Amino acid sequence: MTADGLLGKRVLLIISGGIAAYKSLFLIRLLKTRGCAVTGVLTKGGAEFVTPLSVGGLTGEKCYTDLFDLTDEAEMGHIELSRAADLVVVAPASADLMAKTANGLADDLASTLLLATDKRVLCAPAMNVRMWEHPATQRNIATLKGDGALFVGPEDGEMACGEYGPGRMAEPEAIVAAIDAALSGREIPQSPVTDGPLSGRHILVTAGPTHEPLDPVRYLANRSSGKQGYAIASACAALGAKVTLVSGPVGLTSPPGVNKIRVETARQMLKACEDALPADSAVMCAAVADYRPDIETPHKIKKERGGLSAITLAENPDILKTIAQLPADRRPALVVGFAAETDDVLGHAEAKRKRKGCDWIIANDVSPGTGIMGGDENAVTILSDEGQESWTLTSKQEVARRLAERIAAALA
Repeated sequence: MTADGLLGKRVLLIISGGIAAYKSLFLIRLLKTRGCAVTGVLTKGGAEFVTPLSVGGLTGEKCYTDLFDLTDEAEMGHIELSRAADLVVVAPASADLMAKTANGLADDLASTLLLATDKRVLCAPAMNVRMWEHPATQRNIATLKGDGALFVGPEDGEMACGEYGPGRMAEPEAIVAAIDAALSGREIPQSPVTDGPLSGRHILVTAGPTHEPLDPVRYLANRSSGKQGYAIASACAALGAKVTLVSGPVGLTSPPGVNKIRVETARQMLKACEDALPADSAVMCAAVADYRPDIETPHKIKKERGGLSAITLAENPDILKTIAQLPADRRPALVVGFAAETDDVLGHAEAKRKRKGCDWIIANDVSPGTGIMGGDENAVTILSDEGQESWTLTSKQEVARRLAERIAAALA
């Protein structure tokens, strides 16, 4: 997927009620970074989860909520609003709003817009698994598809209510891919993608921190959130790759179409990576702890028993170096490492690339003032035998998208 299909386009985004409404804020950011204008519409239920202020702040435009607003009707009107966009996107699309649309009801702004539009409509359903599987919902979806509506998702997964099954709204990256396809006249991609530039390729990605236990309740760790690694796994899957994501302990949702392996320690991560081979490319994004406590006690260390005045450390295996220096018949064709540095970023990163033996190293400055470690944005420089390429501060999703496309080009 490239930004070309989105640049200069306008999406009318209708956000209906449901906990998945928070993902629509991320969707807006992704669309905006790719040059797509967004006009937001909130239903009454949607406004229970996100506010007009947050939607308007991200879109840079007024967020519309009321069908009977005299000012809005005088300035633009719901008919013009419904037709000024290139595509109407409903995310999340609740069972209620889809039922209204399927039956031609128009008792609020969102349902009126959907009835009045002359543009294609893309729905990203989100609801409880029982609601999704109910015959009434399935009848309504069949009607909407018969009327020409497009769909992306839902995904299988754990619900906010605790149940598991189909009903989770597609991730923002998948919705953006569907929007791009719809605007370009292509078929909406579903997970897994079978015709992307990484189709037939196996990409191994590591993400997050490792936790090195000292006792049953304490461990050594770092501040990695896993966001960049998860975004890379998602972006590679969106290009058709079979993706194995080896993840340390993080609080992130598994990307759709990705095989995630959960680990805790560096030694567990190395074994999972070796077991996942062969792979065409290994993207080692995890912030692996360099050291672990030499001894892990089976009980909680108590202060009154003498406590612990010093911790003896043992060196952890070097996962990037191990994978990069495998024999040719086992080594991935392209090994990509990451160098999170706080000083002399490029100097340290290039030295690391040569020392480890990887093909590319992605360098970034994670000193406290940057907000990159644990944040949603990143600024990176790719170092390779061909030289350096710097990308200015942008979203981690955008970094992942560009890196996935660069990997696809290199493997081609």
